[in-house]
Amino acid sequence: MPALKSGMVGVYQKKEGRRDMQKEPGFADVVAASVRLKGHAHRTPVLTSRYLNRLSGAELFFKAENFQRVGAFKFRGALNAILALPEEVRRRGVVAYSSGNHAQGVACAAQQAGIPAVIVMPKDAPAMKLAATRGYGAEVVLYDRYAEDRQAIGGALAAERGATLLPPFDHPDIIAGQGTAALELFEETGPLDALFVPVGGGGLASGCALVAQAASKGCTVIGVEPAAGDDARQSLAAGHIVQIEVPKTLADGAQTTAISPLTFGIMRRLLREIVTVDDATLVATMRTLAERMKIVVEPTGCLGVAAALAAASEWKGKRIGVIISGGNVDMARFSRLVQGFE
Repeated sequence: MPALKSGMVGVYQKKEGRRDMQKEPGFADVVAASVRLKGHAHRTPVLTSRYLNRLSGAELFFKAENFQRVGAFKFRGALNAILALPEEVRRRGVVAYSSGNHAQGVACAAQQAGIPAVIVMPKDAPAMKLAATRGYGAEVVLYDRYAEDRQAIGGALAAERGATLLPPFDHPDIIAGQGTAALELFEETGPLDALFVPVGGGGLASGCALVAQAASKGCTVIGVEPAAGDDARQSLAAGHIVQIEVPKTLADGAQTTAISPLTFGIMRRLLREIVTVDDATLVATMRTLAERMKIVVEPTGCLGVAAALAAASEWKGKRIGVIISGGNVDMARFSRLVQGFE
């Protein structure tokens, strides 16, 4: 597969009061990330379902990142970014901010690398994600997502401790690491007609789109957001980044208020569109995946599946890839949701 040329994207760093040129990753960076991650990240299975194929009329291939280390694709980008740091920088540790999956990914990757990690997490993050992050040995700093700025808190902590700040999506090594999920998918399936990918900040969608462009010419990449948090869809439609209030949605992994210049540039160029799915449909999809495929998927992880099934009429007879991004949902809450009690 041919390597793609990398571009440059300007990213404004508020704390430094200047504009830095951040290198946009390319397909070659995803391939390099796959080499770094070999033997560390799980090569997750690609699942199929005859029932869902009949229901949709398409041939569906599900990349099950709910079976990834820490239960989500985020481990890929976190470990790739840490391993790409110069050793003397890496030793000083890392700081991250996240509602849960990036938090766990960075905490686990830092533990594996033998370095300290501080994670800024919202007070209302799922209890299991808070516990898991602490369980990997990270220091957790809590904040109010509706009143405080997590980026400012993370930046101040990194500066105070001399650590490296690893944002959840606005980082070329994070994006390249996330793209390895799609690289493995295409290695197993061959060319696909379309790929549905959940969108929070756009790191996963950006990385997967870079791979689709190189590995499967003509593959249509479609991003999927929760209906209550469609900042990326609005941004692509407007031609500039749109910021929204913190969305109220069950898809806590996609509660971002704005994508970044880096992910916006890649998605604007390589995604055909971004569609949305409401919370009720996400719950119904969670139930279907549990009943028919016997897998536990968190609401955010269901975004791509729900959108692919909703768009079935367009893709009849086609080969469709879907990224299931994670499975980190508290079992008591999962039970309530699929039984219709919440």
